[in-house]
Amino acid sequence: MGEIILNVDVRDGVGTGSARAARRDGFVPGVLYGGDKAPVAISVNEKDFRKSLYTGKLLGHLVTLKYGEETQPVIAKDVQFDPVSDRPLHFDLMRVDEKAPVKIEVPVHFLNADEAPFARQGGSLEVVRHAVEILVRADQIPEELVVDLAKSQMGDTIRISDIKLPKGAEATITDRDFVIATVKVSSAALSAAADEAAEAEGAPIEKTEG
Repeated sequence: MGEIILNVDVRDGVGTGSARAARRDGFVPGVLYGGDKAPVAISVNEKDFRKSLYTGKLLGHLVTLKYGEETQPVIAKDVQFDPVSDRPLHFDLMRVDEKAPVKIEVPVHFLNADEAPFARQGGSLEVVRHAVEILVRADQIPEELVVDLAKSQMGDTIRISDIKLPKGAEATITDRDFVIATVKVSSAALSAAADEAAEAEGAPIEKTEG
């Protein structure tokens, strides 16, 4: 089971009125779905929900849903926030079998960009995918997919095959070795190189007297 436990209550009704009532009472409304069961309207104490959110181990992770004495593994698939106050407004939980594979988006994290050879050469990293959807066992979902840029050179292309996935996991896109990021020459570096070339071309050849 997951490290986080969400103590939920079952709500009556699934409309906006029920959701508003839950928020007025200090709860975040949500929906539990998936498996072979019907969706259930639930709610979680907002303070507890915020604490779980701030750990960074709620969204996209295996957590334990608790209702009375019953527990079950779920994955927090989505959380909606108020655009002004950033208050959590709604969440979706998906029922899972913790030993079974699930499709989940995992963020990509790039390491050592500042120390990479391309950084010293004036290159820049252009990220194509900030997250990748993978098929992985629910109890083995990684925190992130790591790309080490320590040896990356100008012109390099980072593909999904360059990322080490958890054992048994695979990307859901299987028909190609898709691009995660590319290393490009920055406009500043191109401009500097052009200036150097122009100077070298136009500079007079100085003769030294012996």
